[in-house]
Amino acid sequence: MSPSSSTRNRQFAVAAPGHVQFDEDKARALLHHGSLRLLALGTRRGATGVPTELTRLNPRIGLAAYAAARTLSNFKAESFRFRLNPWFDRWVKKQLQSGDHLISSFGYTNAAFKWVRQHGGKAFLSAGNSHPENFWTVLTEEHQRWNCSDPPIARHHYERSLAMLADVDYVFAPSSFVANSFLTRGFKPEQIIKDVYPINLSTFTPATIPRDKNRPLTIVSTGGVSLRKGAPYLFEAFRLVLQRHPTARLRLTRVIQDSALPVVARYAGLPIDWAPSLPHPQLVERLQDSDIFVLPSLEEGLVRTALEAMACGLPVILTPNTGAADFVQPGVNGEIVPIRDPRAIADAILKWADVAMHQSTPPTCKFDTSLLSFDHFEKQFISQLVKLNLLDEKSFVPR
Repeated sequence: MSPSSSTRNRQFAVAAPGHVQFDEDKARALLHHGSLRLLALGTRRGATGVPTELTRLNPRIGLAAYAAARTLSNFKAESFRFRLNPWFDRWVKKQLQSGDHLISSFGYTNAAFKWVRQHGGKAFLSAGNSHPENFWTVLTEEHQRWNCSDPPIARHHYERSLAMLADVDYVFAPSSFVANSFLTRGFKPEQIIKDVYPINLSTFTPATIPRDKNRPLTIVSTGGVSLRKGAPYLFEAFRLVLQRHPTARLRLTRVIQDSALPVVARYAGLPIDWAPSLPHPQLVERLQDSDIFVLPSLEEGLVRTALEAMACGLPVILTPNTGAADFVQPGVNGEIVPIRDPRAIADAILKWADVAMHQSTPPTCKFDTSLLSFDHFEKQFISQLVKLNLLDEKSFVPR
């Protein structure tokens, strides 16, 4: 997999059918380096910070996906959106030039990946989730456990994502969980590129006043509710916690996937404080007014909501499959618990409840948030491409 000198300083293209922050961040980093030739989006608006002359837009794809989201159930809308990927793929292929390297994600640009490799470039998979086989196996089992008639994702998209891997040169992995899922399925260590997403954490900060002693134990999870995110185990763990703390409350976001609707109904009697998706200022207030963040996901790439909670000074209880577990020091800023284990989740909550409810000073952030800055991401991202001999070190000047 060692590129020849003829591949150095070729221009990069980045392609996504919608606005995907971690791909647009790569485009901005390449732009600063002078190595972005093209950002292709299936939307009507470009990405912040990327010039229009380097942007190609196909708003019809975005309009079709939007119409589906407004008229169909979330699973059917997602399945329809994935049906648009071959259209997006053909369009992207027409934008490419010989020698381009291409960065894209699962199932978006299968034909374009193949074309790029045939014309002297490299294909980079931006892996926002674990290897498709891992994703499918773990979540299919989960859907069967809960008698969910829908698969975890449309089968046609799973098969397309799997087929794409034959034309992948390198994988951008945001976490050790994602990296290991590819390594155990035949990818080589030199094909894995570390890709910790940059996150704007300037607004996510700890509370400046001590905890209100009259506040009941407050557990929060700010992502959506689904089988993938371990909703049944969170609800059951909370039920166990109520035996020790009967006034405790659980705060959730009312973005419920079809797969989790029966589970939500089963636990309807629990004292749950539901909120809609909130803009960042209100979300920060909700986190600062909570004690413990919990997310027992079965599969994630790198879950931002947990990192936002950690930046607000909350201890987090996560499974190893969240990606964000890479930032947890057990006993210092949270705990790592096995997947599908309500008792372990409840025990971890109770452990940190004793700490949180008796804390007399304002909380503090107990991890290095600079590791999630755009500057750190950009330096790491570009330097890895330099080491692969795909960019010229002489032209790389860290900002």
